[in-house]
Amino acid sequence: MKHRSTQDVVEDLRRDGRLIEVTDPVDPCLEMAEIQRRVYARGGPGILFSNVVGSRFPMASNLFGTLEQARYLFRDTLESVRRLIELKLDPSALPKRPLRYAGVPWTALHTLPKSVSRGAVTANRCRVSELPQLKCWPDDGGAFVTLPQVLSEHPAAVGDLMKVNLGMYRIQISGNEYQADQEVGLHYQIHRGIGVHHRAALDRNEPLRVAITVGGSPAMTLAAVMPLPEGLTELIFAGALSGRRIAMVRGNHAPVYADADFAIVGTIDPARTKPEGPFGDHLGYYSLEHPFPLMHVEHVWHRSGAIWPFTVVGRPPQEDTTFGQLIHELTDPIIPTVIPGVKAVHAVDAAGVHPLLLAIGSERYMPYLKRQEPQELLTQANAILGNGQLSLAKYLWITDDPSGQLDIHQIEPFFQHILKRVDWRRDLHFHTRTTIDTLDYSGSGLNRGSKLVVAASGDPIRELATEWPRDVTLPEPFSQPRQVMPGVFAIESPKYPSSEDSGNGKSNQVDRIAEALEQCQKDGRRDSLAGVMILSVVDDSAFASASLSNWLWITFTRSNPAVDVSGVGESWADKHWGCDGPLIIDARVKPSHAPALVEDPETTAKVDARAARGGPLAKYL
Repeated sequence: MKHRSTQDVVEDLRRDGRLIEVTDPVDPCLEMAEIQRRVYARGGPGILFSNVVGSRFPMASNLFGTLEQARYLFRDTLESVRRLIELKLDPSALPKRPLRYAGVPWTALHTLPKSVSRGAVTANRCRVSELPQLKCWPDDGGAFVTLPQVLSEHPAAVGDLMKVNLGMYRIQISGNEYQADQEVGLHYQIHRGIGVHHRAALDRNEPLRVAITVGGSPAMTLAAVMPLPEGLTELIFAGALSGRRIAMVRGNHAPVYADADFAIVGTIDPARTKPEGPFGDHLGYYSLEHPFPLMHVEHVWHRSGAIWPFTVVGRPPQEDTTFGQLIHELTDPIIPTVIPGVKAVHAVDAAGVHPLLLAIGSERYMPYLKRQEPQELLTQANAILGNGQLSLAKYLWITDDPSGQLDIHQIEPFFQHILKRVDWRRDLHFHTRTTIDTLDYSGSGLNRGSKLVVAASGDPIRELATEWPRDVTLPEPFSQPRQVMPGVFAIESPKYPSSEDSGNGKSNQVDRIAEALEQCQKDGRRDSLAGVMILSVVDDSAFASASLSNWLWITFTRSNPAVDVSGVGESWADKHWGCDGPLIIDARVKPSHAPALVEDPETTAKVDARAARGGPLAKYL
């Protein structure tokens, strides 16, 4: 089914038994988000909230609750988009398999956006305060739009739909210093297409025209988060995935998606900001209050029968995990054409996506020498970290795979593959004082931090330890070493010292571990530590070791490589740092970190009571 509205999506899911409707009142302030989190965690269906406290508009969530359900929504077009991608990769495939690609020209015809004078979304008007006021976490700064489609056009290319940028940028519609019904906040990070338009508007000293749409075809929602090359409008991808050309309402405003359920239309004064946030975000922590662009609202439109779709973000996995899975399915085959020699890249959802990338590359430079050390992998690592949103990664682990047996989505085997081959004296490559994700507070400031590339190749050179060495004792007050996986252990530590007790943002507490283990090596116990490769210093080693997901989340969201990575037997050679014993990562909560997300106890009890009352939703709560 080729959906035009959220109502189409809801009815499609209902007919196939993939939707539950909640008819009693539900509060969009915290309660609705708590329900959504629980239903998603239990693999539940889509939810229609038809009785929303404080708003006349129904709300819908978990529409992309599972990968299988997302594929169902795009069942009419997903295969044709895949074939379009295949031909882009290899145009010579068309004459070889004409029947397989017979429909591709028809798909291509539906990729180009078109201008219209009006659309379903312009049928009715309302105010911002009449829209559902969704608040997901207790300390959020106000109500937010969590599935927005933000459309902007380059000030020098007004009227050219091929220059329109579509992105999913956080929108705050109430709270803080915003004037009710007149102003909303836009939070967009570095390496986002709208930033190019904002810069141009600033240079021209003129307002930037922006439209925020919500709902319509789910293809627009996916297109808004699709990592496409700069300069290629996301409307082309949305057209292919929706099965029809995307209609855009033109006028004295930014282009507005004609089939959307809602549209907030206005302009950004590129020279003005207001405080935006806090907001419980996808790393599992709050992003704090910071100055971000301000939109002056001119119109709020909605279609007849409009439904407000939303999602909830927080520590992965959440519903946005499904977006990542679907994007991987579509983009994985393209990676080798974008970055030569790179076979696959995986942004690890459990670690918050941007903190950790895994990659499989190639060693093709001098194969006749059969050298074990990475060569071309380092070139490929630089290319990955110079590519769009991939450049926001903090940790990049990259290896080659001559056998073709390594699955980049199997995270533990991937880590063990590298840990059996890596040489900490040679294979650690730091990038200091550079950019990281805006939402990551482990660095030295907003957008500021460091990166670490771990590159390893060749044959295995060690076996990994499967238990803590009995003859190795940690110095007090460190304790309770617990295995996360072979070669990796979590060490429980005292709390990180307050900022006034630590120098230059770095605590020297963990140096005591390095000193003690280095003494073990000097005492003839080097073999005991031979298979111990990584020590994560954490606040709670039982929690960190309870699952791979816990370790990934704690280790890579709570560390800044250039500050928090140290090791046993440190040495420098031509400004290259390395160590000959275990690598130590200080993954404790630091004073500069944003608070982790915790549910509101009263809301939790309220939803518990809802579950006790029974009904079709109860088994998912």
